[in-house]
Amino acid sequence: MEARIKWVEQVSFLGETESGHAILMDGPPEGGGRNLGPRPMELVLLGTGGCTTYDVIHILKKSRQNVTNCVVKIEAERAVEDPKVFTKIHFHFIVTGKNLKSEQVERAIHLSAEKYCSAAIMLSKMADITHDFEVIQEIP
Repeated sequence: MEARIKWVEQVSFLGETESGHAILMDGPPEGGGRNLGPRPMELVLLGTGGCTTYDVIHILKKSRQNVTNCVVKIEAERAVEDPKVFTKIHFHFIVTGKNLKSEQVERAIHLSAEKYCSAAIMLSKMADITHDFEVIQEIP
């Protein structure tokens, strides 16, 4: 996997992925930026959330669960001093579907956290990561 970061101006950077996508990262005005894009550490959280959500949906579908929606709310805390690494991250999954089994949702989250989500497993070496979930049953 390869990526490229190009400095644009002040604290703005253009990230380009091997798959041909680009994203502008920027800092807040008080830090010399113009707030034109997300902060790099916000992207770390988004990437980790995307990784674990992908896993959970994939596992639930393989388990023949009729999942129709999944939202993950992420709360994180960072160290006060440099390096301001993540110290706590909490993932709250809201899984919607028809006839969903809570134990299958719990299993999918556990498998993602312990085996499949490279980003979360990597961050867990530094941060305390917790998970919880709720299941919303759609009426068939």
